[in-house]
Amino acid sequence: MSEITAEQVAHLANLARIDLSSEEIARLTTELGQIVDSVAKVAEVATPDVPATSHPMPLTNVFRADTVVPSLTVEQALSGAPDRDGDKFRVPAILDEE
Repeated sequence: MSEITAEQVAHLANLARIDLSSEEIARLTTELGQIVDSVAKVAEVATPDVPATSHPMPLTNVFRADTVVPSLTVEQALSGAPDRDGDKFRVPAILDEE
């Protein structure tokens, strides 16, 4: 386990202007020590022949090409509308505005 001390945690909290109780300092001392140990384990296996990665699986673009395709006409789109105003859907007002 790394050598993170309660005094170091208290000092860092003071620098960050964070008021910590003694219980919080004790808990953070343990948690920060575990984090430092975990990073050290990763650093042991991260050799120059191991490439850095940001994701475990290779990412590829899954979007289709942006191409123009035939679409509905205004009449087809509004054919099932219960009410319309020209080439727009007419819906009930939801605000108290006229």
